[in-house]
Amino acid sequence: MKRRGLALSTAAALLGWPLRAWSQPATERIYRVGFLRPGATVAANEPQVVYFPRAFGELGYVEGRNLVIDVRYAHGDLQRLPELARSFVDERFDIVVAVGSPAARAMKAASATLPIVVYGNFDPLALGLVSSLARPGGNLTAVLMAPDGTLAGKRLQLLREVVPQATRIGLLVPEDPAVRVQLQETKQAASALRLELPVVVVRDGDYAAAFDDLARQRVAALVVASHQYFVTDRAAIIQLAARHKLPAMYEWREQVADGGLMTYSTSLYGIHQRVAAYVDRILKGANPGEIPVERPTKFEFVINLKTAKALGLALPQALLLRADEVIQ
Repeated sequence: MKRRGLALSTAAALLGWPLRAWSQPATERIYRVGFLRPGATVAANEPQVVYFPRAFGELGYVEGRNLVIDVRYAHGDLQRLPELARSFVDERFDIVVAVGSPAARAMKAASATLPIVVYGNFDPLALGLVSSLARPGGNLTAVLMAPDGTLAGKRLQLLREVVPQATRIGLLVPEDPAVRVQLQETKQAASALRLELPVVVVRDGDYAAAFDDLARQRVAALVVASHQYFVTDRAAIIQLAARHKLPAMYEWREQVADGGLMTYSTSLYGIHQRVAAYVDRILKGANPGEIPVERPTKFEFVINLKTAKALGLALPQALLLRADEVIQ
C-alpha cells in the first residue's frame, strides 16, 4: 500500500485523487519525504502515523502545502525493500527516512546521493552503515533509540525485579532477522541473572499460538521484543499477557498506557521529533554525512499500577519510586 500525504490519505485512497490535483502556492516549494518501512500498513491513528505530521508541523511544514509524506511498506517481505528503495530514487524524492536496519541497508544500496535519515533500535556502525558515529560520511545519518545496544538487557533486569523468584522469563520475537542484536543482548543479560530464557517466535501473526508455547514452557514473565509489529499489534499481545497472567515488559509508553505492565525506553514522540529535526536540517542544506548519529540520553521508566494489581503483583516500593510515571 502507498500513502501520499497522510493528512489526506483516506480521501486520496478512496477517491483516487492524484497528488498534482492539490492546489499549491506557486512560490512555495513542496518537499517530498519518503518513508520506507519493512512492516505492514498501520492504522491511521497509530503513533507512527500521527506523530510525524505533528513533529513536522512544529517545524513549519504543512502537508498538502509545502510537504508530501509518502510511506511505502514491504508488508513483512524484506525481499521487496530494494525495489521500494529504488522507487524513491527513480521518483527523485528529496529525502527518505528508513525505519530499521533492513530498510536502511536497502536505501543505502539504492543510492549514494539521495539523503537518508535512519531511525531504529540497532548499531549503524556495527552494520557498516556509517563510517563513524560522529561523522557518518556519505549520504546517511541516524537517530537511535538507545545509546548503546538496544536496552534489551536493562529491560530484562527491571522485569526480574518484579518477579525476583523467577527462573524462566520468556522472550517474544517476530520473524525478522533484525532482532538478532536484541536477542543476543537479552541472552547475555539472562545468563548474568542466571535465568533461563525460552525464545518464542511469532509466526504468521499467530499470537495465540505463541502464548500457548510460552505457557507450555512455564515462563514466569515476558519480555516483548522491540519491533514495529508488536507496537501495531499491541492490543492482542496485552490481552494475551493478561489472560495468561504474565507480567510483561514492553518497548514504548504507549503500550503500557494501553494496558501493558511496564516499559523502559526513550520517548516515542521524542524520537519522531528528532527525526523530523534531522530531515529539516537536511532539507535546508545540511550534509547528512556530517550530522552526527544521535543517541538518546533520557529514558522513561513507566509502570501501569492497574495492570500490576490485575496480575496480583505487589510491586517493590523501591521500584515504584524509581519510575518516571506510574499509571493508575
